[in-house]
Amino acid sequence: MHNNEIKAGGRVGLSILGSTGSIGRSALDIVRAHPGRFRIRGLACGKNLGLILLQAREFLPELLSVDESLYDQVREELSGSGIRVMAGTEGACAVAALPESEVLLSAIVGEAGLAPTWEGILPGRTVALANKETLVVGGQTVIDRIRLKGARLVPVDSEHSAIYQAMRGHPWSGVRRVILTASGGPFFGKTRTDLDGVTREEALNHPTWKMGPKITIDSATLLNKGLELIEARWLFDLPADRIEVVVHRQSIIHSMVEFEDASVLAQMGVPDMKGPIAYAISGEERLPIGVPFLDLARTGTLTFFAPDHDTFPAIRLAARSIARAGQGPLYLNMANEVAVQAFLEGRISFTGIFEIWERVLSEAPLTVPDSLEEIRRAVARATALAEEAVAQTGVQSPASVPF
Repeated sequence: MHNNEIKAGGRVGLSILGSTGSIGRSALDIVRAHPGRFRIRGLACGKNLGLILLQAREFLPELLSVDESLYDQVREELSGSGIRVMAGTEGACAVAALPESEVLLSAIVGEAGLAPTWEGILPGRTVALANKETLVVGGQTVIDRIRLKGARLVPVDSEHSAIYQAMRGHPWSGVRRVILTASGGPFFGKTRTDLDGVTREEALNHPTWKMGPKITIDSATLLNKGLELIEARWLFDLPADRIEVVVHRQSIIHSMVEFEDASVLAQMGVPDMKGPIAYAISGEERLPIGVPFLDLARTGTLTFFAPDHDTFPAIRLAARSIARAGQGPLYLNMANEVAVQAFLEGRISFTGIFEIWERVLSEAPLTVPDSLEEIRRAVARATALAEEAVAQTGVQSPASVPF
């Protein structure tokens, strides 16, 4: 066993970034189901005051980080509890850096999760990564830090976890390609014209998964799958032409690995994130987690379709951003974060999100940031371009960019 792997059956010190989000809540359900198996050391939360206080009082972390707007109230509510309270990015970074935690679960949504995850990459630490933007934005720089620190990166996204699990005991030299599965979102089968009038409520109605609003919109545009393609490139050190996507509406097969002998290994299960979370935070132990077992006879037919790249350009743009290298993935991600927020606020149309991607991608530099500070500066530049593009979208139609 590698010296920084978690010993199966041992008590695991766990810190969670994003404990009030869907991934964080599921992780705490697993902790509840296995008393004595985990010890919560730190929690970084959002703005849900009631849930923050419930989690803090139940799990008694050494350190709790909250949104800056809640700091005074939470500190007063938890006075005398022995819990140290911090706020904002500084607090989240402090939670991530707690040396007592063998495992850090990184589940803050978006680029905001990069800096705390960076600080949590420590010698011997297992980083259970649910924040795909860390690798989309940080790329090689994050991978270099993982290697330098001797940390261990374990994916939590169901698709990457499936590949990770399928590859246990198999050399990568025998792999022809990996195949990521996509649910297709709520607009599978629609045309680009059909998407012009999509409402916020329609886009938030995912057919399979229950997720936060940003990730749900990403699934509707298929940008979530584009970001996963970029993440897979870094997780598994594969070029874009060896990573493919198929639409699998039932979400039973979470991803597949195809080998040179034409055999395919698939990881299957009911669509519930507790499986990949538990696998990552437990040291790859198969814990009972209270989810239904897969009944293949009742499941029936499993179907697969090629993505419609004309209607949904996300996967194509993500692949090209990898091939072009430089800051393309970073610029695509920041364009998306700004555009999704603008759509949720009613400032642009659903297909306006696609326009923002292309407009901002055309400005992506070919240089690669080699430090966290350089990444932050690149993020600021890309965000400013995206905000400018949002302001212009609907006023002037952007030219088609052959990115």
